[in-house]
Amino acid sequence: MSDRQALTRFARQEAERQGFGLFGVTPADPLAGAGFYARWLALGFAGRMSWLERNVESRGDPRQRVPGARSVICLGMHYDPPAAADQPEPAPGRPRGRIARYARGDDYHGLIESRLKGLWEALRVRAGAGEGRWSVDTAPVLERELAARAGLGWWGKNTCLINRGAGSWFFLAEIVTTLDLTFDEPEVDHCGSCTLCLEACPTGAFPEPYVLDARRCISYLTIELKEAIPRELRDGVGDWVLGCDICQEVCPWNRRAAATEEEAFHPRPGLDPVDLVELLGLDRDAFNERFRRNPAKRPKRRGMLRNAAVCLGNAGDRRVVPHLARALAREEEPVVRAHVAWALGKLGGEAARQALRDARGSETDAEVLEEIEAALGAWTA
Repeated sequence: MSDRQALTRFARQEAERQGFGLFGVTPADPLAGAGFYARWLALGFAGRMSWLERNVESRGDPRQRVPGARSVICLGMHYDPPAAADQPEPAPGRPRGRIARYARGDDYHGLIESRLKGLWEALRVRAGAGEGRWSVDTAPVLERELAARAGLGWWGKNTCLINRGAGSWFFLAEIVTTLDLTFDEPEVDHCGSCTLCLEACPTGAFPEPYVLDARRCISYLTIELKEAIPRELRDGVGDWVLGCDICQEVCPWNRRAAATEEEAFHPRPGLDPVDLVELLGLDRDAFNERFRRNPAKRPKRRGMLRNAAVCLGNAGDRRVVPHLARALAREEEPVVRAHVAWALGKLGGEAARQALRDARGSETDAEVLEEIEAALGAWTA
């Protein structure tokens, strides 16, 4: 066994010890997908995620991240949680909301970064030299193409990376390094003629196979979008209060996916499912306590309560009208009040109408007033 092979074998074994279920190595060469990425941005499919437009040229060349880089170690860590055993159920008559599987436990960034650091330090000691930088979905790196080129999976029609043995329930991470390692063969596409993911998306976020229009994606709408969710897309949000798993749930390759062994990714109490009425009523301190070190810090309290209001409107249960009316009258965030008004308008009934009329007399925010008028106008029409 050559020194190169021995070092790669050590890296693979250490990655497994650190909890990474998938491992592959690819050359640190420029990526052919850089052109596709540039066109994707030009079409506006990134929405308001302006940070994706930065460092476009360097994203396509790992060597700009680490001068002299030869190899990229690509890693995957499974996150699909086991079935919830003793999760508290929402009170009877209280609608449930869903959180994407990756976000039901602790935020993955800190855990994976610590494991990457441990892997790199062990590898550097073993090699006796070398430079490297690690990242987990925050660096300007086209990580899906790198991972596909390293054999971790193929770019599916739902734009997730899919592994034949593990499905798509895994986080990606990578180490760009000057070390000379043995490379793996790229994976090939196994989606075939299947279009289940494209057909299942309730907001029509896939203009064509292998292309995602983030502006219509439920994950983008509930996490990255900071303003009002477009009215024409709110019905499609359904009961997703943070993220969405639909296009992965219907994927046949996920039937064989294994549950994660990382306890940090197991569901926290009250997050599988979520009591939407309780969520809508959380003040700032209670919200911070509930979602400390959780991915919900991304949309923050106002985003999560906005999402909860949409889900309550979609639930179609008028028993929640008093809770929505209370939020419309007392909630401090205008974006939340605006979506509460929409939810009341969708649920209908005299109690909802009265809550909207009462709010119209005291509301000062123009966007909230517009939502109130739209809700009341729908009945008039």
